[in-house]
Amino acid sequence: MTFSRRIVAEALGTALLLATVIGSGIMGERLSGGSVGLALLANTVATGAVLVALIVTFGPISGAHFNPAVTLADATQGGTKWRDVPAYVGAQIAGAFVGVAVAHVMFGEALFSRSTHERSGAAQLTSEFVATFGLLAVIWGTSRRSPTSVPFAVGAYITAAYWFTSSTSFANPAVTLARAASNTFAGIRPADAPGFVVAQLAGAGAATVLFRWLVPEVRKLT
Repeated sequence: MTFSRRIVAEALGTALLLATVIGSGIMGERLSGGSVGLALLANTVATGAVLVALIVTFGPISGAHFNPAVTLADATQGGTKWRDVPAYVGAQIAGAFVGVAVAHVMFGEALFSRSTHERSGAAQLTSEFVATFGLLAVIWGTSRRSPTSVPFAVGAYITAAYWFTSSTSFANPAVTLARAASNTFAGIRPADAPGFVVAQLAGAGAATVLFRWLVPEVRKLT
């Protein structure tokens, strides 16, 4: 697949992912009658389902990373070429912000808005480390033993991680940065975003190192 097609696939896939995360958060909050649990459930189901669909759709084109942590982890294992990493990450971040803007337009919100949703403290950072560690563990384990299961395993894991982590499992630096520009149900304060990104990269790195030993000859994602 040509480089330009791969980059467009990463940007478009990440945009659709964020449109779903933000859009379903807004819709869930508006229809839940004040029930945070019901709003989170709606947000969770939509996100898990769209991940399956997007990975199946874009996986054969770009590997369907939609996540700088995944791209960096793949590069360390000889998958994505290091010279391609900046373009992948740039496309993911740009696509994430486009997805936020599209969701806001669909629901009559300001194009971008600074989030005031606090997500700080050791519990939140630990959650992001665990969430991203688990995501990369699922990706490395399934891509080596059962590559056709990756979309479903990732969707199922993120669906679960929304509920077993106090941070609701962002597990993605591009998602984190873009959600800071949405003062909606799924947002995060800009001040809290850097800590999330550091925890996510640390979790991804730890899982990659461990699964290089647990599951030798890890299948490349691209």
